[in-house]
Amino acid sequence: MDPAVIDQIHLNFNQKSLLGINAAIALMMLGVSLDLKLEDFKRILVSPKAPAIGLLAQFILLPAFTFGLTMILPKSMLIPSMAMGMILVASCPGGNLSNIITYLAKGNCAVSISMTAISSCAAIFMTPLNLAIWGSLNPNTAPILQEVHLSPSDVFVTIFVILGIPMAIGITLSKVFPNLANKVRKPFKIFSLSVFMLIVLGALLANWQNFINVVGLVALAVFIHNALALTLGYTSGHLAKLPVRDKRAVAIEVGIQNSALGLLLVFNFFGGLGGMAIVVAWWGIWHIIAGLVVSQIFSRSKLPPEEEDADTCTV
Repeated sequence: MDPAVIDQIHLNFNQKSLLGINAAIALMMLGVSLDLKLEDFKRILVSPKAPAIGLLAQFILLPAFTFGLTMILPKSMLIPSMAMGMILVASCPGGNLSNIITYLAKGNCAVSISMTAISSCAAIFMTPLNLAIWGSLNPNTAPILQEVHLSPSDVFVTIFVILGIPMAIGITLSKVFPNLANKVRKPFKIFSLSVFMLIVLGALLANWQNFINVVGLVALAVFIHNALALTLGYTSGHLAKLPVRDKRAVAIEVGIQNSALGLLLVFNFFGGLGGMAIVVAWWGIWHIIAGLVVSQIFSRSKLPPEEEDADTCTV
């Protein structure tokens, strides 16, 4: 199939599905934020190096390197809408599963949780900013931004509503009603994740034939992009001489993107543009597979003696 045909695909995705994903992401963010405490933010002030390096890789290096990747990949492999999808993914914060995968990888969960908290807050500003900057600098994707008249302020409002408000509510509940938060934390996370998976599964089944027909066209680009993200995260930590467990946490946080948020933005602001939607959707599947594989590799790699007995938080 000609890659250009992707944009002609009409995805079966209605307003109810969009509202469902909005609600599911908000619920998931609320569930994650029940794990957060003000101490997680204070921890960054006390030990800022690892989270700072991670956030640098997340919001500065990854979007910039993604822009470079979209410029060097051949046009026969990467049509403009697919390139825009990659830039969008790179502009999103870390995904909600990063803490779990960091735990499985024997990484530093405290660093992972701190990065999740700060990146979700920073995404309110950085996601629309990176999307506007790097999308407009690429001559192939700039016309897409112009066509949809993307307003960073509109993206800001959307992200603030589905990430910022639930996070504030979750942290407040955890602070004011700690016993209640402890009781509902695990079942609520399971519930919100289940709701999200059911909505995504329904959307996937409704578009199954389209997905099967075109996923092969985006698989290689997504594989390269995800490998780039994981490598950037780990290399940044290595160059900064972070402990091994911190490097693992940073690599996973940068490599696990909030593709659910990306998919929401595709349908909210880009009319479900085929190339963008398929790239972001496949990213959402692939980064989980890649994350689990990387976590197994990390978990089987011996830690330095001084880090073997380091405390690992649960998730």
